[in-house]
Amino acid sequence: MIFKTGLTISVDNAIWKVIDFQHVKPGKGSAFVRSKLRNLRTGAIQEKTFRAGEKV
Repeated sequence: MIFKTGLTISVDNAIWKVIDFQHVKPGKGSAFVRSKLRNLRTGAIQEKTFRAGEKV
């Protein structure tokens, strides 16, 4: 999945809007994306990490 600011995704049976994200490629191990998400129903903000190849 390609992350972009403003993208709306469904995670854990809730609708989230991507506020910010950072693609990280460590020297050892696989790449991952750190993201800051806003719940569109409650307005809560949560940080979540997605591994490379993970389906959202």
